[in-house]
Amino acid sequence: MPSDFKDYYTTLGVARDASAVDIKQAFRKLAREHHPDVAKDKFTADERFKAINEANEVLSDPVKRKKYDQLSANPKMDEGAPHHAHYSQDAPDQRFHFDGTGFSDFFEQYFSGGGFNPRGQTHTRASNAQRGNDIESGFLVTLDEAMHGTVRSVSLQTLNPQTGQGETRNFKVRIPPGATNGRRIRVPGHGELGYNGGSAGDLFLRVRHAAHPDFTSRDADIYHELDIAPWEAVLGTTVTVPTLDGSIRLRIPANSENGQKLRVRGRGLPKGKGGSRGDFFVILQVQFPKNISSDERALWEQLRDRSTLFRRQNQTETSTTS
Repeated sequence: MPSDFKDYYTTLGVARDASAVDIKQAFRKLAREHHPDVAKDKFTADERFKAINEANEVLSDPVKRKKYDQLSANPKMDEGAPHHAHYSQDAPDQRFHFDGTGFSDFFEQYFSGGGFNPRGQTHTRASNAQRGNDIESGFLVTLDEAMHGTVRSVSLQTLNPQTGQGETRNFKVRIPPGATNGRRIRVPGHGELGYNGGSAGDLFLRVRHAAHPDFTSRDADIYHELDIAPWEAVLGTTVTVPTLDGSIRLRIPANSENGQKLRVRGRGLPKGKGGSRGDFFVILQVQFPKNISSDERALWEQLRDRSTLFRRQNQTETSTTS
């Protein structure tokens, strides 16, 4: 078992046989509690929030979860693990290590999908100068950072291919406003060091939006699931809905349906330098009471007896059986 093995089930506080719904609920509860925007201790909350996101990233994905469970059951398993994903002077194949990307070494090694870019060169003992490999890695970015942009400190430890010695570089990475999920941020000259005086490769950081308890993203659009009562769906109402840049008042039209999407234009992530933005979508989730009082039951029965929908169903059943 790797020395930095992460127990993702413990991180989320769920059993190993937890359902996808259990994992989603556990993540949302913990994410709301430890989100840096609301926590008093920002540093502690930020580290905890990253750990929660990493656990959710793996356990909410069926393929990654299966691989994680197999790894947990077999400490010697290393199939599919990119050995170059970590830096170690004792292991020449493990040639780089990050701090500041938002992911642990364990995640980088088994679940990031990063590594040396094939556009880089394979070093040999030839005397001619060779360019260093490009390096790719995941880069955890919160939706707030994607919304407003930020500058992040990153530390990269690489193994010098010529001397075999480790070298550490500290630098800043600018995350532009509107950094969408999957976007690659290029940091020139911060990849693997060159050989025999060759230039260094480039560093490519693939943006991964940190899971948010209230929002999901798709390109520049933001989605929010809103629970509403049955009578709100039928009669319509006006509610206050959170967005990435403040709350808004939203009108729920009468006769709304479960799963219906309401679009608010221009309240998503920024799009380029033109000032335009993606849209904000509210997905209606009609919730029905699980436990009702005797008075509430009487009202539901009264609605059933007076509903024209019920009468149409009753008339259809009568004509079919007659």
